Amino acid sequence: MKGIIDFHTHAFPDDLAERAIKILEEEGDIKAHLDGKISSLLSSMDSCGIEKSVVCSIATKPTQFDSILKWCKKIRSERIIPFPSFHPDDTQFAERISEVKDEGFKGIKFHPYYQKFSLDEERLFPIYEKTCKENLILVAHTGFDIAFPPIKIADPSRISNVIGKFPSLKIVTTHLGAWKQWEEVEEFLLGKQIYMEMSFSLEFLDNEAVKNIVSNHPPEYILFGTDSPWTDQKKTLSLLKDLHLGEVKEKLILRENAVNLLNSV
Repeated sequence: MKGIIDFHTHAFPDDLAERAIKILEEEGDIKAHLDGKISSLLSSMDSCGIEKSVVCSIATKPTQFDSILKWCKKIRSERIIPFPSFHPDDTQFAERISEVKDEGFKGIKFHPYYQKFSLDEERLFPIYEKTCKENLILVAHTGFDIAFPPIKIADPSRISNVIGKFPSLKIVTTHLGAWKQWEEVEEFLLGKQIYMEMSFSLEFLDNEAVKNIVSNHPPEYILFGTDSPWTDQKKTLSLLKDLHLGEVKEKLILRENAVNLLNSV
């Protein structure tokens, strides 16, 4: 099998990384495993056989699109697949989505908590419609977030509402469908054609709970992800291996599903 694809990582420009990591560590009461730089991510990837990583940005203000897009263009390579971001309050969202597509990027990243919206708000509908039209992938933070109060704005029922209205939306739900809302994942999402990546989840669930979700979801809709630098890529990979899902399913999760999804854009 060719190299692994990590569908969920984060990094920052070198001159901002130290400050960004420190702030995020304090907000989430968590310690990063890397310093937030692309060079460190690449070294981590080298250490555990990860060929490519999707690097997700988050625009916390409407004014940040241009700088994020510029940085994404700078770091893009055979191994780094950047997903730019724009803020949902950006009145030029349609132009932003078109520019992301025209620049050859595969998708965008949204985070309801940092961007202050609920996944199934009607004001997001034109954004989802345009994203579908441009055939882009949407990686969305789903479930609760470690740095915020547990308010339901990205929960499985809202994901189900969005997919019900936009069935062609290529949404990747993070953290195995919804972080710390896995019982609701089983109720609302299992069995549906909704992508789930498993970052920041294997560390919180026992093996049987993970296997129950993975075994009852379409095998082509599960992706490997780590949320690096917030988890250790090597450890997350080891936790996946410990599930003993079998060679066929592992190949799908670690590479083939990601390749197919990325190639669909």
